[in-house]
Amino acid sequence: MSVSMLSTFIKPMHPEGRRFVAIFAAITVVLFLIWDPLGWLGLGITIWCYYFFRNPERVTPQREGLLVSPADGVISLLEPAVPPAELNLGDLPLTRISVFMNVFNVHVNRAPIAGKISAVAYRPGKFFNASLDKASVDNERNGIAIELADGRQIGVVQIAGLVARRIVCFVKPGQVVDTGERFGLIRFGSRLDIYLPEGVQPLVCLGQTMIAGETVLADLTSDEAARKGGIR
Repeated sequence: MSVSMLSTFIKPMHPEGRRFVAIFAAITVVLFLIWDPLGWLGLGITIWCYYFFRNPERVTPQREGLLVSPADGVISLLEPAVPPAELNLGDLPLTRISVFMNVFNVHVNRAPIAGKISAVAYRPGKFFNASLDKASVDNERNGIAIELADGRQIGVVQIAGLVARRIVCFVKPGQVVDTGERFGLIRFGSRLDIYLPEGVQPLVCLGQTMIAGETVLADLTSDEAARKGGIR
């Protein structure tokens, strides 16, 4: 399968973005009528809005046990943390991998592994910078728990950020998802937290860039030690 130059730059847009692009486009028309420089500014913002809601295809690893990143972005936190109580993942610290999405990242979120949705829990909150540790506790969030065939569970939490004002989740309890399947999105800058099962080590490092549905975060079948990384 070949990849054309056009498809490298032009990506499909998620349906959630259509009305926003339409609103920005209508405003842009008015701005052009008022003053051309304002119109060009509006056009730039409209193009950015389309770009924000882009929904590219991804090639997801298929081997059993691989846990992939649910979001594009950069790993901003990698540490033990108690998962949100509403996900019923216990009250002991688990390894938490936080992926921070800036306003230029793809914001469509994908299931990190195949399984059954055992919980979906929304919690209102504040809008601190999503890169801060306290955002996991204080910010608006929506969490899902994915139950695996062996009974273990993975926690995934969508966290609103400084600019984000809307978390969208497409899945419901009892629904079965595949690895890499789209399950939600967050509008305009945010973060995702992933809670690994006890004893599972991360295969990524702080500061590493993630690609949703493609980058492997952990291998549930491996006893490999946590990886270390350095900036080059």
